Amino acid sequence: MSDNDYDVNSYTFSLITQGRHKFYSLTLYSDILADTCFVTTRYDDPLEGFQRRLDEKRAQEIADYIDSGFGTIPNAVVLSAQPEAELTVKKGGRALTIKMHPKAFLVLDGQHRVWGYKLAKSKLRIPVVIYTGLTKAEETRLFIDINTKQRPVPSELLLDIKQLAELEGDVESLLRDLFNQFQKDKFSVLTGLLSPNEKVKGKISRTTFNTSFSNIIGVLGNKNTDELYEIFNSYLGAIVDVFEKAGFKSEITTPNIFKGIIAFFPEVASRVKYKFNSEYSNENFAEIIQPVPLSLNKALILKSKRSYKTLTEALNNSLTKSFQL
Repeated sequence: MSDNDYDVNSYTFSLITQGRHKFYSLTLYSDILADTCFVTTRYDDPLEGFQRRLDEKRAQEIADYIDSGFGTIPNAVVLSAQPEAELTVKKGGRALTIKMHPKAFLVLDGQHRVWGYKLAKSKLRIPVVIYTGLTKAEETRLFIDINTKQRPVPSELLLDIKQLAELEGDVESLLRDLFNQFQKDKFSVLTGLLSPNEKVKGKISRTTFNTSFSNIIGVLGNKNTDELYEIFNSYLGAIVDVFEKAGFKSEITTPNIFKGIIAFFPEVASRVKYKFNSEYSNENFAEIIQPVPLSLNKALILKSKRSYKTLTEALNNSLTKSFQL
């Protein structure tokens, strides 16, 4: 297809000035964006590409969200007009003319949204920002600015407010209640050690808590939050005592250390169930984990900070050896 075969469309716009930059603000339909935008990835173009590689799964999730009927994406896609767009302001200064060329616009921000629009069956009107006359260096600087000046919302905060958005699943709801009980109960072993909506050094975030417990929450069967809290609080009480005697109590809030401790729970719980007929008390947990201090040392703690499985394996081995003796 020659350049003369592409349609030329007109769109009303607002011209916005920010510092030394000027850009056009307007809306385009999602299928138009899909047909006129492209990206240059660092993988495909090592010399001049600056975007990350496209993630097909992420784009499909956006497409499914749009097609669900509830999808709304109000944030603007940021574009740099290329010569192929032949961008001009119509006489009167109220509208832009754009040639519908597949290389009309380089995507500076929003490549996965644009790809999602292409995969979606539905059509949306999308806000866009169009820069014109940028050099390659200016395009790259804008890409860096957009991706470094904006801070993403912490995952801890998103988990904390999911209930308000009515988006929680059953497990997430259970873990939220369990976290809150550990945070508020005056007898909680984790009092003062939890941070519900942000990462704080020396505290266990909601994200770390959920990740740690999500894989073992079903080990005890269909118990309610109060029952789970009593059992896990007793277990953690016994563990904290062991770590404190070994001189590593302050390490239990390290994400991978905490994950390793929680991943160790099923092994300990199975032995408590067998030996004490499922009486999950602090004393019974403490008796089962008596061999644990022998496995704790500085080298293990350092390795475990990189991989929680290292700690879990060492703790499991300490119980296995004591059983063999």
